[in-house]
Amino acid sequence: MHIVVCIKQVPDSAQIRVHPVTNTIMRQGVPTIINPYDLFALEEALRLRDAHGGEVTVLTMGPPMAEDALRKALTYGADRAVLLTDRYFAGSDTLATSFALSQAIAKVGETFGTPDIVFTGKQTIDGDTAQVGPGIAKRLDLLQLTYVAKIASIDLDAHEITVERRSEGGMQMLKSRLPCLITMLEGTNEIRRGSLDDALRAAHSQIVKWSAADAGITDLTKCGLRGSPTVVKRVFAPTSRAEKAAQIDTTDKSLRDLADELIAAIFTRQPALEQELAVDGGP
Repeated sequence: MHIVVCIKQVPDSAQIRVHPVTNTIMRQGVPTIINPYDLFALEEALRLRDAHGGEVTVLTMGPPMAEDALRKALTYGADRAVLLTDRYFAGSDTLATSFALSQAIAKVGETFGTPDIVFTGKQTIDGDTAQVGPGIAKRLDLLQLTYVAKIASIDLDAHEITVERRSEGGMQMLKSRLPCLITMLEGTNEIRRGSLDDALRAAHSQIVKWSAADAGITDLTKCGLRGSPTVVKRVFAPTSRAEKAAQIDTTDKSLRDLADELIAAIFTRQPALEQELAVDGGP
């Protein structure tokens, strides 16, 4: 079995600041990490490989420094790492990113074997769109299983996989044919501690580096800024509320009294809400 895991090197969101004048993200001095959601996808891929055999290839698109994220993935036990890097990819939005990655995955299939499963994280912490995974699936004509919480079973002989998918109404049990693309939810597993052997191997492994031409991308109008219809108009930090939160004294009060006092306080601050509920037949 061959599994491809798409990861992304992102700035640590806990240390990101917004410039107070230009309203742009200040990246200077901000450390980079593997997108946390992608680690759940990587661990699930490694578990499947350990149970059923095969190889795990990690793939990322980014500047040369993204090699650090790939080496980190190798320390966890991935078998191979591919870096898609080219100046033509600069400024890519999710549409252009999914195009470039889908082309690279197709090239990975030609070079190292057709993948049975492509894993991505649910979303990235810098973009939070959750669009790249489904975009890759659409371009590669793969069945897609999104927001997966658990791999219930996999039958390689029948080319079938069964997963638990989280939805707004609860959990869904879905069965799909392979190959497919899976986006993993957070908290579904815990990334392993890499072994010493894997750490030594990662330090000396040759990272496969592909340019746009190496990946077989011929239509450069679909890459980078030229292939990105999304424009970020402004980035800003939300302003703090001037009004402080009110506190209700709970001393020697029953639950009913507290509920009545809370509702009265809400209606005092939001009179329109009381009128709206009255019109709709509320209390």
